Amino acid sequence: MSYKGFVSPSRVSKEDQDFYDLKNKAAEYYRSNGVPQKIESVLNEMFWQKPDDIYGYLANYFSRLSCTPVISKITGRQVFDGRGSTAVQTEVYCIIRNEEKMVCSAVMGGPWPCDGMAESGEAVSNSDQQHLSNTTALKWIREHLSPMLQGFNPTDQNSVDKILREFFMARYLEHKDSLNREKEEELSDETVSEAPPLATPTLAPAKDKKSGEKGKKGNSTEKLLPPAEPPEPRLPGATAVAVVSLVVAKTAAGLLGAPLYRHITSLRVQQAQNEMHLPVPMITILSCGKNSVGKLNLLEEVILMPSFSQGVREVIGMGLELQCEMRRVLNGSAYKAGPIGVSDEGALQVGFEHPEQALDLVTEACVNLALPLGSDLRLAINCAAHGLMDYSRGKYEVMSGCHKSPDELVDMYEGLINKYPPIKSLIDPFRKEDVDQWERLASVIGQTCCLIADAASNLCPRWSDAKPLPPGVTGVINRHHNDMTVSDLIQSIAEQKDAETMLAAGCGDTSIVDLAVGSGVSFLKLGGLRGGERMDKYNRLMEIEEELEQEGNLGAREKKQPLSDLSEAFNSGSSCDSVTIASK
Repeated sequence: MSYKGFVSPSRVSKEDQDFYDLKNKAAEYYRSNGVPQKIESVLNEMFWQKPDDIYGYLANYFSRLSCTPVISKITGRQVFDGRGSTAVQTEVYCIIRNEEKMVCSAVMGGPWPCDGMAESGEAVSNSDQQHLSNTTALKWIREHLSPMLQGFNPTDQNSVDKILREFFMARYLEHKDSLNREKEEELSDETVSEAPPLATPTLAPAKDKKSGEKGKKGNSTEKLLPPAEPPEPRLPGATAVAVVSLVVAKTAAGLLGAPLYRHITSLRVQQAQNEMHLPVPMITILSCGKNSVGKLNLLEEVILMPSFSQGVREVIGMGLELQCEMRRVLNGSAYKAGPIGVSDEGALQVGFEHPEQALDLVTEACVNLALPLGSDLRLAINCAAHGLMDYSRGKYEVMSGCHKSPDELVDMYEGLINKYPPIKSLIDPFRKEDVDQWERLASVIGQTCCLIADAASNLCPRWSDAKPLPPGVTGVINRHHNDMTVSDLIQSIAEQKDAETMLAAGCGDTSIVDLAVGSGVSFLKLGGLRGGERMDKYNRLMEIEEELEQEGNLGAREKKQPLSDLSEAFNSGSSCDSVTIASK
């Protein structure tokens, strides 16, 4: 009974009445939220357990009852990656127990390939264009994506990625309409300004016919050379899509108290999965491409592909020993090589005159170290032929001053494969336009070597119609492109059901390693064993291996089908899904 029954209402002051009403409201508020019951429960539990840290026990108890963290804002800034190129860094802030806290950050490089080479093979020298892309991405994050994702649960990756895709689709269509209008205006201006010359249209066909006859007498390859397809336009600001999707995934993993690779696995596989399989690292050990000092251009990368039975630490150890042995051999008098450097991919960069010199060096170093080259260790050659075409001649400049037609290059590859059986994969041996040579090469070497497409994979936006791969291709290098969400990457890899899958890392933080492990790829292409940014990725892969070993959850790698068998399946007429290699 309240005191109001004994005291005349006229004697109760307004302050006492307000205080009485406030106490009733507080009691009702706590009762409606179950606070007294929960306090009684935790006090009873704590009395029997008698923890050393009483307030820590209470904090842990009540933190489990707190509301689910939600995104409060996303910020971005321009930073520099391990190569000195500009990149975009994002940070996610969440409301956690009534406080705004920065949970996680992620870094992703610009929209151009990290090696600075465009698909045409020309160096991307216009830094203003990359700066424009980064500033546009930061503007999108600040003005659009951060407000749109405010209040979202970061663990709901599918909903977040759906918002990102829809936003980017709208920007893409706007950009496409703008480009079409510009083209129409240019054509209209050219029609008006060039009206008089159009009065004599017969001169152009006569010239073309004459030059065509000359080409026929000289080299018919120039006449028949398919023109290069125009590259897919890259929308400035696309980096915002991939980096925001990635940082949200990292935030969710942090809030759940799970490693990122475990969270990615949960997005891919609905049921709980304890046993994990690690991808095999593909290590670039030698580079003799266009940027090397020698005449040889053809071997952009010589890549070591270990077997499935070898551990990550063992593979990295073999790669380091092999590089040291190759350097020791080069210091001898047997090889007349140019200066020894380090390529952008972190591998030994040596100037040679012929491809046989580079392959002999690798073979000799493996023999000296008693490494099982050809059995447990195989080689892949990244030819990067899209950057070797001399369009004025209609031939590939495989060595300085030495040009080969597409058909002649087929014969050259056949000779190298026959002479060096450990070569089991060729990456981008031709431009994607040389479809006849892709098919011919597959029929010639397909029994022992497979063809993998990287730049020749006809990259196009996810919503566009997929373009066909060159004939004979049994593998595709997938990358975490700047317009690709985490959900897109998982789906892209999952589509390659029956073949070995691969992921190639680009510029950015170590998250790509967790993405590779969580998405279940078979191979991970990280580059050479030099450079802090790349070694951080290799160290992360070893760290995950150690974690899984300690937990007893490291499963044996399941070998779906040897890469060389994929080419054999293609030549026998059976269908074969593409191989996927993933990157950041």
